[in-house]
Amino acid sequence: MNKHARQMKIMEILQQHQVGNQHELLELLHNSGMAVAQATLSRDCAELGLVRSRTNSGYRMALPDDNAGRIIKGLVGVEVLAVKANETAIIIRTLPGRAHGVGSYLDQLKNPLIIGTIAGDDTVLVIPASVENISEVIAYIQNNLFKH
Repeated sequence: MNKHARQMKIMEILQQHQVGNQHELLELLHNSGMAVAQATLSRDCAELGLVRSRTNSGYRMALPDDNAGRIIKGLVGVEVLAVKANETAIIIRTLPGRAHGVGSYLDQLKNPLIIGTIAGDDTVLVIPASVENISEVIAYIQNNLFKH
């Protein structure tokens, strides 16, 4: 099954069931006939921007709304340690294991000044559309990753 179909199934499950954590989501995917590795599910959850919030009946995983987007921005900002650049690229240093989430968050913003990101464990490479706009991209990153 391809990534898009898998992520659509995840969204469908979240709309039909109250899912408290990734383990429950993994079981529901397996029950629906989808064999998914935990690491793949974690990446899908990050790419979909899923949030886990507390409700009266416990925790629930859900797609973010606008308010959740502001919460995610604040969380991502805490994970970022530094933003550095040279003449051609921008590097974002993060807490260990947090680069993928930061890169996914930037990708979701779909800024035309950024071609894309590549994330390792604690470093995100941000590739600008033009080296002439690096200072503008840095300002954009700082405005969108840090709380004000």
